[in-house]
Amino acid sequence: MKKEEGKNSEGNFSLGKSMKEATIKFLEIPKEQEILVVSHFDTDGISSAAIMIQALKKMDRKFSVKILKGLDREFIYNLEKNKPVIFLDLASSMLDYIKKHEFQEVFIIDHHDIVQDIPENVIIVNPMMHDKEKISSSGLTYLFCREINPENKKLAKLAVLGMIGDSMDDNIDRLNNGILEEGEIKRKRGLLFYPTTRPVNKVLEYNLQRYIPGITGDSFGIIELLRNAGIEQTEGKYKSLIELRDEEMKKLVTAIMLRNPVTKNKDIVGDIFLLKFFGKLEDAREISAVINACSRLDEPETALQFCMEIPEARKKAEAIYVRYKQHLISGLNFVEKSIEGSDKIKGNGFLIINARDRIKDTIIGTIASILSNSSLYEEGTIIAAMAYDEEGKKIKVSARNVGKKGRNVRELLDSAVNSVGRGEVGGHEFAAGCMISQDKETDFIQALQKSCEIELVKV
Repeated sequence: MKKEEGKNSEGNFSLGKSMKEATIKFLEIPKEQEILVVSHFDTDGISSAAIMIQALKKMDRKFSVKILKGLDREFIYNLEKNKPVIFLDLASSMLDYIKKHEFQEVFIIDHHDIVQDIPENVIIVNPMMHDKEKISSSGLTYLFCREINPENKKLAKLAVLGMIGDSMDDNIDRLNNGILEEGEIKRKRGLLFYPTTRPVNKVLEYNLQRYIPGITGDSFGIIELLRNAGIEQTEGKYKSLIELRDEEMKKLVTAIMLRNPVTKNKDIVGDIFLLKFFGKLEDAREISAVINACSRLDEPETALQFCMEIPEARKKAEAIYVRYKQHLISGLNFVEKSIEGSDKIKGNGFLIINARDRIKDTIIGTIASILSNSSLYEEGTIIAAMAYDEEGKKIKVSARNVGKKGRNVRELLDSAVNSVGRGEVGGHEFAAGCMISQDKETDFIQALQKSCEIELVKV
């Protein structure tokens, strides 16, 4: 792997240097050449694509866009070799295939681990090459486009949405802080349930991101909880979360923690980010979730249009979001009701869920994230969730580490995949995923279980 040295004033020194060098090379692409933008389909990838699209439009460049669930060698080998390609939020683990295809010019803006040598024809912007700055691909794409043209500063809020969508809200510091300021983001401390701009009883009832038994989905339990916290209705309705006084917020947090003693303050209290979207002040987490919902339900074009605040896309995106939440509730019910056996394997420090075709492969990662953010499992527990893809040929596997401490889930998946043959693994230390052939289902589960048990002994 190539590494650069040198420092600059933006916080991550060599990252800033590689950013400048990449933009210089990008601006050298002849005007008549069409640029292909290939991006991942999650919130971070969609936000990255929306930033890049608007920057290219401002440059009056010809371009086309492809949004992918995941990148594989077949897709890479089918691309035109002579067309400039820019990969966003993916490709860092596919460098060997990119090298073999002999592209004329490839740009990669990504924040995932690099596990292969970087080919000569690849220009890459990735913090993993430098000081491992905690920044999303949308944040990197924004800084790249801002380097091209300072007028792109108005796209900063999309970078914030991508960072929040990639669970990087705890790391919006240092280099990222400039993005917050340029996006005109308002920041306050409070309960991490969204949307904070809606009545508190509804927010608690439909809260899926931090599932709490006896509160989530239970309207009667919520009324009792709010009564115990001393929060009453005014003119027939409850205040929104951001309207609560500091004292009311403290009482509500205490009431939730008393209802579920396993919950820690840091799990439910943090920074709330508010931004202007479609002319209204909105909760960034909610907007990020809507973008994610559109892509997960196979509507990435709607997600892109929503990001660019095209009016016709708003109602469609919100309707998709309602359906998406129904899918999530159904998926969580499946997990809760599954008995240990072929659907659920529970061991010391790990849980493997095999949903097969009962949960969409596009939301299995979200289910794993919700479970890992809940108070149901001890810190350090590995949660791996599996679902068949729509064609019934592959299995999508998503793994998370509760509390983001301890074992490296990407290494666990790597070990299991290597045991059964070829597979595509990507992601981070505490949140990773892979695709395996469906005929390797039983072998993979056995290998993953064994890998989890061995790693636990090592720890």
